[in-house]
Amino acid sequence: MSKKHRSLFLSHGGGPLPILGDEAHHEMIDALKDISTKIEKPSAIIVISAHWEEETVSITSGANPALIYDYYGFPKESYDITYPCTGHPELAQQAHQVFNKAGITSQLDDQRGFDHGLFIPLKLMYPNADIPCIQVSLNHNLNPSDHIEMGKALASIDMDNLFIIGSGFSFHNRKEFFEAPNDESKQKNEAFEQWLIETCSNKDLNEKEREQRLINWEQAPHARYCHPREEHLLPLYVCYGVTQNPCAEWFDLQILKKKSSMYLW
Repeated sequence: MSKKHRSLFLSHGGGPLPILGDEAHHEMIDALKDISTKIEKPSAIIVISAHWEEETVSITSGANPALIYDYYGFPKESYDITYPCTGHPELAQQAHQVFNKAGITSQLDDQRGFDHGLFIPLKLMYPNADIPCIQVSLNHNLNPSDHIEMGKALASIDMDNLFIIGSGFSFHNRKEFFEAPNDESKQKNEAFEQWLIETCSNKDLNEKEREQRLINWEQAPHARYCHPREEHLLPLYVCYGVTQNPCAEWFDLQILKKKSSMYLW
């Protein structure tokens, strides 16, 4: 019998900046610390990171994965960040099995480490690094339906207090992070965010409607302005697939001077 797992889609900000005390991330930092107090401490965490794509869905299976500092041009202390959580080979094997049972081709990777999509937010949420973690890649095809199906498969893992985190960003037009905000860009950003909040939280939608809205996300207002490429949105689809319900709570934030959001199921 499968357990009812919690899932969270979080907007993880710009590289290591949240850990470096960047002022444009204080709302994100406060939200993640708040979320960690709202839920029971997880026994294990699965992170689906926007920063890992593979042709075949891949799962970290090493016992003690290293950290991957997959960002460039930041101060030296950015590359000295530590997060010594352990891996969880048995959980990785379970994830591999439920994917294969669901017809999702997957593979174990005992060499890959944890990228900043995992260690930056978890260092804020669980600074003691005492919860074992595995990381799951996106499918490089970036197909929305396939990522919802990944969440449905992960939902069948038999483990108490498993926490499944999609680490991405609800707004991810990298060029726009470096442009001065103006009324037009603000309107586009806010229109898409409102669509996303409505899609994830509206209890009047049935789940077929909600799923179809997510699958057809390019029809949302200014979708391709907010996501020229959708890898930072798709971790949300895995999180939704885990529960197939409206979110229990959503968080409306400013990150890097852009309207952003997080969703807890």
